[in-house]
Amino acid sequence: MTKKNQGTIGTKTVWAGEEEVLVHGATQVPVIVSVAYNYDDMDEWFDVAVGKKKGHIYGRNTNPTVQAFEEKVRILEGAEAATSFSTGMAAISNTLYTILRPGDRVVSIKDTYGGTNKIFTEFLPNIHVDVALCETGDHEKIEAEVEKGCKILYLETPTNPTVKITDIERMAKKGKEAGAIVIVDNTFATPINQNPLELGADLVLHSATKFLGGHADALGGVVCGSKELIEPIFHYREINGATLDPWAAYLLLRGMKTLKLRVIQQEKNAMELAKYLEKKDLVKDVYYPGLKTHVNHDIAKKQMKGFGGMLSFSLKGEMDAVRILLPNLTYANRAANLGAVETTYGPARTTSHIECTPEERAKMGIPEGLVRLSAGIEDTEDLIQDLEQAFAILEKSSVSLGS
Repeated sequence: MTKKNQGTIGTKTVWAGEEEVLVHGATQVPVIVSVAYNYDDMDEWFDVAVGKKKGHIYGRNTNPTVQAFEEKVRILEGAEAATSFSTGMAAISNTLYTILRPGDRVVSIKDTYGGTNKIFTEFLPNIHVDVALCETGDHEKIEAEVEKGCKILYLETPTNPTVKITDIERMAKKGKEAGAIVIVDNTFATPINQNPLELGADLVLHSATKFLGGHADALGGVVCGSKELIEPIFHYREINGATLDPWAAYLLLRGMKTLKLRVIQQEKNAMELAKYLEKKDLVKDVYYPGLKTHVNHDIAKKQMKGFGGMLSFSLKGEMDAVRILLPNLTYANRAANLGAVETTYGPARTTSHIECTPEERAKMGIPEGLVRLSAGIEDTEDLIQDLEQAFAILEKSSVSLGS
């Protein structure tokens, strides 16, 4: 490990993983868009192709810019290896399909991201993989299902969009006892606030589109873990083709340099917004692990260094109230994204769980009027004042109290 791959995590976000790819004295990783790489020596070409020697042969397999992104995330997560994907869902699906075979069993939670939930409820059963989905936070139930046997224990913590918390260390221990591969989606927490591998997980996933990139301008995904687990996932990806584009990798790398700074401001804003929303009469519930009222606040405090920039809340007027509140916000993108520098609001039914029916969302404890709030890096007082003026308009409406 070079000195630039060391230091504390904020320093690593700036320097780590880039040195090998820098050329001609450049201070920034170049965007290398070449599809193929030339070799005059036929034996060297073959050695690179079969992995005996470092290098690149074809863009679907590897790329120098992409490699730098993978290396930075690998170092931040304290992993032995990492591989990237074109999207976060590609990272999740490729990882699951690499490991699972017909007849295998997965144990997970009900509150995973909507796309992940669809894999569990629709796609995996189609290839005869059994899936047990437990109430999020019911650790005893999860442990009981794991004891029945499973190939994968899949966790997402904090969850999208209800920001529920699962005890990673406790679940990883139970998973290991059962011989399961423990996978954690760490998108909401980021490596700044949580490192699942240190807590006993085998693989950690990110939708890099979100906080890692942080600017809502690049899609990507990444998975980190041991070489033994990552190599077959890489092989599955290189053959099936969900390759991260080098330009996207460059944008994600650029974004990651400010990851710690962004997360600090985002979670400051999230905490103040959550406290503000808790006091509003028109708000039914607020979900944020930094609040002492959060059901798993103590677990979050134990395993997270900070509580992150994500929260959600439900209004007494349900969607009728949402339709008034959100359009009257000024400092807000009303969009299906999160983790960006701009504050973003969106109903879960239109964003994280658009793929699910109202009945499926209800089973997951997601009200139709639940709003997901991704705090940006704006000044806190502006975000509070913005909500205040929007609530004032809602209070004057005929649907403010709802049922």
